[in-house]
Amino acid sequence: MTALDTRPTVATPQQPAAYRWRWPALFVILAGSVMELLDATVTHIAGPTMRTELGGGTSLIQWLGAAYTLAMTAGLLTGGRLGDIVGRKRMFLIGVVGFTIGSLFCAVAVSPETMIAARVVQGLFGAAMIPQGLGLMKEMFPPKELQAAFGLFGPIMGLSAIGGPILAGWLVSADLFGTGWRMIFLINLPIGVAAVLAAARFLPSSPPAGGVRLDLPGAALASLGTVLIVFPLVQGGEHGWPLWSFAMMAASAVTFACFVAYEKRRDRDPLIAPSLFRKPAFVSGLAVGAIYFAAFGGVLLVIGLYTQLGLGYSPLKAALTGVPSSLGMIAGMGIAQATQKYGRRVLLAGAVVMGTAVLALLVVAEPGVTPWQLAPALVFVGLGSGLIMGPYFTIVMAAVDPQETGSASGALTAIQQVGNALGLAVLGTVYFGTGSVEITLAVAAAMIAATFVVGLMLPGQGRTDTEFVH
Repeated sequence: MTALDTRPTVATPQQPAAYRWRWPALFVILAGSVMELLDATVTHIAGPTMRTELGGGTSLIQWLGAAYTLAMTAGLLTGGRLGDIVGRKRMFLIGVVGFTIGSLFCAVAVSPETMIAARVVQGLFGAAMIPQGLGLMKEMFPPKELQAAFGLFGPIMGLSAIGGPILAGWLVSADLFGTGWRMIFLINLPIGVAAVLAAARFLPSSPPAGGVRLDLPGAALASLGTVLIVFPLVQGGEHGWPLWSFAMMAASAVTFACFVAYEKRRDRDPLIAPSLFRKPAFVSGLAVGAIYFAAFGGVLLVIGLYTQLGLGYSPLKAALTGVPSSLGMIAGMGIAQATQKYGRRVLLAGAVVMGTAVLALLVVAEPGVTPWQLAPALVFVGLGSGLIMGPYFTIVMAAVDPQETGSASGALTAIQQVGNALGLAVLGTVYFGTGSVEITLAVAAAMIAATFVVGLMLPGQGRTDTEFVH
């Protein structure tokens, strides 16, 4: 889920009238977001079944999610900039069409290689589609309605987070028309066609911004650095951690250093405002985000794998087992909103709750454990996660000047995707490498402890003039 700056523009007497079809257009944008979110999570449940049919090593299950998030990360900032250059409606349509075609490629994949390539296609076009929503909404809605429009994102994204794994589990178990897991991608085809038709009809056409240039070298360096760290983490274990895996990880650090140096020297349209790198609180915020999203995304993957491969649950039963964590997360975000005046203390409390709950999972994860026995710990995993995510974006943005808001928001969105990819790689590798859910959960608990420690360096309060929808 992405962080969005929802500060309304200041009304002026010359401000144009609200766009006539703004509410139907909003639901088109929401449909695209839901489609993207569902496909970001369905492979956590369907992965073991897909691997059984497609073949491949244990890393395939990790790559099903990591390839998607890597491609999304690589294209996210560029996709947003392209919306400014060629027009947001046009880029949204390109994104939806490409995402739908990528879903079809996933559904007809016959090998691990073709499936991973299809997931990359989905991620790249998702990165073209998702960033356009914020700009389109600010164009369509007057200030008095803008916050209400953004308020719809929370409930709908929350329902999607719960419903996605359940839908995936049901479709795999139901085996509709003999399609098995392929139906989790085929279902995107009618949704995508409807979204394209509705977008063409209801989204406003706005003129492209003039004088904006793409930072292609910056995008290439950031993407390369991410691939150089994730690829060896996913594949290294299967090959006995050869020298090249460590060389790639070292090269990743060098590449990211080059990216920072390049962005600092770029004088026009950088991917990330150079001044942000001089703000310790913002840099700490990026570190907190990378560690937290890695821990949470990795734990979700491991629970899905453990319940199916370790406990023998069906895909649907495994999906239903994860529902308590989603419900707990929704509750945690609600509590975080009600206690937002406490700022960083809420986030740190969330890390304590989440870390303790992961250790509780470690204790109860025994042969024959039932979903009901896992549920209490999973509820608190989600609750702690919601307490972290609820104030995270506003706290980090406290270190950001108004003119840096757009760049900072894009960077936080990108770090969320990078963290998810790293979590799938690290915890997936530990789980398959050791065969022990206990060791894997212990590593996850250590990551959450690191979130707490780094979180101590964050500003104490969030900005009161900025709200975010996750």
